Formats: sequence, structure tokens, C-alpha cells
Amino acid sequence: MDNLESYRYIIQSLLTDYAAIPIANGKIDCYTVFDTKQDHYMVMNVGWDGHRRVYGCVLHLDIKEGKIWIEQNMTEMRVAQELVEQGVPQDDIILGFQAPQMREYTGYGVV
Repeated sequence: MDNLESYRYIIQSLLTDYAAIPIANGKIDCYTVFDTKQDHYMVMNVGWDGHRRVYGCVLHLDIKEGKIWIEQNMTEMRVAQELVEQGVPQDDIILGFQAPQMREYTGYGVV
């Protein structure tokens, strides 16, 4: 399996596992959105917690130019570390939520 296919598989498995964790409060659906043609991968929360509307992207990863970009992580999961544990080299992980000038200090890829 080439890197692109491997990265797609790893991301989809990771996000699917996360989305399967039940949400304790409210009536909130947690589901994945995978665009495998343009390589966008997300976990969404949608529903109600009492009278409060819950809607938003809690995890968002992209694959751009052979690298995995972590665009959003509103979870407690250490996504970059999970990717490394699955065999993704740190240089192939870009913390997109970090300012470009700060990425060199993260220990992950720099673009």
C-alpha cells in the first residue's frame, strides 16, 4: 500500500474509532464525514444538550501534497501522537492549527 492509501486508511480508522465513543450528555450524534476524492476527513457533533444546540466539527484532517494536516482538534485525543503510533513519520504531520512561524518548534512537519 502506498503512503497516500495508507494515510487514508489510518485517518479513517482513527476518526471512525473516535466517532464511535458515546457522548454522555444530551442527544448528540457524532459522525464522520470522509471526502476521499479531495482528502478531507472530519468528525462532526450535531444535536441538543438540553436547550443548547450542539453543532460543529471536532476533528478535521486533510491530506495535502502527501502530508497529513491536522486542521482542527477540539478533543482530548492527541491526534498527532496517535498518527505517529500508527507509523506516520513526524515530518509527514503538519499542525495546521499552529501559526506557520511556530511549526518549526512543534517537532512535527514544517511547510
